[in-house]
This record gives sequence, structure tokens and C-alpha cells, in this order.
Amino acid sequence: MNTTTAVPRGLAGVVVTETELGDVRGLEGFYHYRQFSAVELAESRSFEDVWHLMFRGTLPADAAGRAAFAAETAPLRRLPAAVRDALPALARASALSGPLAGLRTALSLLGASAGFRPVYDLGPDRRAADALAACAAVPTLLTALYRLGQGLEPVEPRDDLPYAANYLYMLTGQEPDPVKARAIERYLISTVDHGFNASTFTARVIASTGADVAACLTGAIGALSGPLHGGAPSRALDTLDAIGTADRIGPWIRERVLAGERIMGFGHPVYRTEDPRSRMLRDIARGFGGPLVDFAVEVERQVEEILAELKPGRELHTNVEFYAGVVMELCGLPREMFTPTFCAARVVGWSANILEQAADSKIIRPAARYTGPTPPQPVPALG
Repeated sequence: MNTTTAVPRGLAGVVVTETELGDVRGLEGFYHYRQFSAVELAESRSFEDVWHLMFRGTLPADAAGRAAFAAETAPLRRLPAAVRDALPALARASALSGPLAGLRTALSLLGASAGFRPVYDLGPDRRAADALAACAAVPTLLTALYRLGQGLEPVEPRDDLPYAANYLYMLTGQEPDPVKARAIERYLISTVDHGFNASTFTARVIASTGADVAACLTGAIGALSGPLHGGAPSRALDTLDAIGTADRIGPWIRERVLAGERIMGFGHPVYRTEDPRSRMLRDIARGFGGPLVDFAVEVERQVEEILAELKPGRELHTNVEFYAGVVMELCGLPREMFTPTFCAARVVGWSANILEQAADSKIIRPAARYTGPTPPQPVPALG
């Protein structure tokens, strides 16, 4: 017997599985990785610590544990020769679309070159090894694709640098400034995971079919590329550019709100209070200071006032993208690398979800309600 249950559009609020990886409590403005506050982790721990937590269920207990995990993952940053040799052609082919588009193909090639097999056919240890290799390689792929697109040679990863600092090093080819590296590390930690968002759900749907890790991650990257998901940090910064000066904030925002346009960097489908990631990133931005930060803070203040006036009763605050763009700009990242940088963090969360889903052999197979013409209709004869 085929039974169906009607649910809200977009599956809003529908629980589709159980997870031990974390949760978002939107009414409280709180989210966590396993049992720990994600913001507290970003303030006090390294990216490698959080990666260890997501994959292995615990934080490293001491410096030796942290060093052991770093020693395990750092060599995985280097690409197989077949993948490295293909990157110039991939960079040329994705020149108009950018590094994130190129990553979809590069990651598929990495999986094929490394012999990734369907998770359905693998045990937990091999699944985890494939996921670890993919996570370590993503920053190398992204930075190489970007530099090749700029006519520059890729920079080989360094085993002696932590994840975030190595990312900046491969991107710029220069020794990373410790303050900027730590700011980026905190941003990366804050975006490792965030509930069952569109890209994470996509990764889990693909994992539920038993596909290999690279296939799952490629699907997740496709979902992340959408402007309504991870594609917003640079657009939020573009909004600041479009406003230009403080005297234009009110008129510019009012015109767009009244026209029904979305203000990039404001509002979130889950949070009904301030996004805790935005609060943390605003503090990081204020630590740098300067005209861009002052302007962003003033835009935030006026936008919230205008939205409260024109959309009373709705809680609309800055989301993670608004100050993420400001922080990345201050740290010298090019705007076309904003969403790829988000991806360099979220790949760890996706992979943890893939591993969790792979332990459950039940395929995710929802239904759709048909709304077309009443069937069956007679097939018309060819005139």
C-alpha cells in the first residue's frame, strides 16, 4: 500500500532523520557541534580540533592529540599527479564561473583518481579515510584553481601550517599574518556545520544511495553555489558598495524593501533572533576596525530599524554572510573566493554527515503530489 503525508513546502520543520552531529536552535540564537557551542569552539579551539570532533566524536584531549591529527591530515593536502596535471585545463574551462564550479569537476576527478568506491561497499574505516582525504584536498584544489585563473602558478601546501593558515598561504603565496589567519580560522570553524541546510541535506540524500564520498560532496557543492545558500557573502558586500555612503543607506534600503527585494546578508530561514555567527564575526571585524567596519555597522543598524518599521513583527537581523564578507575583505581574500572559502569549511560538516548517513542503509526517497491534467488521458493520434 502506497501512503503519503503532506508536509510544508521546502520541508520546513520536517524531521527526516536523527543526528549526533549538532543542531540549530533558531529561537534561542544558538547552534552546536555535537555537545559543544560552535561559537565557543571558534573562540577557543583550532580548526583541526573541530574537524577531529566532527569525524571522531571527541575533541583532542591535549596538544599531543592535536599534533597527531595534524600529522595525519597535512600530507593529504597534496594532490595526485593526475589531478594536479588536469587543473590548468579545469581552470580555463571554469574561467567565467569561478573556482567553485571548477571544484565540482576537480573533486570528481580526485575521487576517481584515488579510487573512491561507493560507501555502501565500504566499512567505516575506509569511508572515513576517503572523507578525510577529500576534506584535506579541497583547499588545495580551490586555491590552485583560483591562482591558475589569475595566470599564477599554484602554491604547494605546507605541512607545518595549520589548516586556515595553509589555506591563506596557498591562496596568496605569502607567509600568512597570524591575526588574519586566526580570523579566518574562526570564520571557518563557525561554518563547519549548520543543521540540515540545503547542501548538507543534498549530501545525505546522495549518501543514502550508497554513492562514493566524492559524488556526495560534488552534489553538496552544487547546492552551496546557489545565491540563496552559500553564494551570498560577496553579494552582501556588493550591497555595501552599492549603497556607497552613509547618507544613502535609508533611501537605498527603503526603495528595495518596498519593491519586495531581498536585502542580501539579512534574514535567515531558521533564526528568529540574531545569528550567533554574525555576532561573532562582527566582533572580529571590530577588532580590525576601519571605515569599512564602521560603515557595515551603521548599515546594519539602519537596515534593522527600517525592516522593523516596514515589516513589523518580523525578526530580521544580519546573517552569517553579512559580516563574513567584511572579515574576508579585511583579510585580503578576493571576493570570488568568499563562497569557496565557506566551502573549505563546510566540506568537513558535509563529510561528517555523509559518514553518519552511510551507517544507515535506508535510501531517502520522498514523494511528490501530482498536480497536472487528470490521468489517464487518451494518447492523441499523430495528425
